[in-house]
Amino acid sequence: MHKIDLKSLLGNAIRTKRNDLGISQEELADRAGLHRTYISDIERGARNLSLESIDKLATALQISIASLFINAGDQSPAAGESAAASASLVDILLVEDNENDAEMTLHAFKEARLSNRTRHFTDGAEALDYVFCRNRYSGRKIDDRPQVMLLDLNLPKVKGIEVLRQIKAHDSTKSIHVIVLTVSQHDADIAQCRKLGAEAYIVKPVNFNRLSEVTAQLKLYWSLLEKTSSAVA
Repeated sequence: MHKIDLKSLLGNAIRTKRNDLGISQEELADRAGLHRTYISDIERGARNLSLESIDKLATALQISIASLFINAGDQSPAAGESAAASASLVDILLVEDNENDAEMTLHAFKEARLSNRTRHFTDGAEALDYVFCRNRYSGRKIDDRPQVMLLDLNLPKVKGIEVLRQIKAHDSTKSIHVIVLTVSQHDADIAQCRKLGAEAYIVKPVNFNRLSEVTAQLKLYWSLLEKTSSAVA
């Protein structure tokens, strides 16, 4: 499997698009409301970016966030072997039984201009069936797993903590990034979720800013692009 330098690929994609537009680093910085040295660091691959900064840069470059990362994926070592796979977006699983909270989360995705396919489940049992390819989802390939799950804890049928426990207990699914959705940052279950392997949590209702806060931890913007290694294995 190729080792991918995420920051360098993103920096190259931004520099390439900036050059295509015929603008300088100074002009891009002005359009994005960022400092020129910050743009220079990004293009050198020396900066980790938040979703908020990515959104500003994509807007300044007149492209969507998804297009920006597809361009970055096209520059990866495996891109020449499977460019189509690099540009393919994978599923985000939203497991949330509250209709209003689910709508606000999906709205936050739209604000972030994430065009990934999102599957919404309202109970833990069906979410587990989907992930482990059981019952009505038995026709799925378990290797075709989602990269990210946003998981509410208070779910019907199977509670969120049990969903998390099962996902992190299996080699085939433990690589899924799980972001816990909680009503309070003081929720006693958060510590247990961390021990079980949850990478981050977001206090509900989910909005653009709260989504941005976990981006740096998860490199969510890159994990939403399908791993090219699975296509060339």
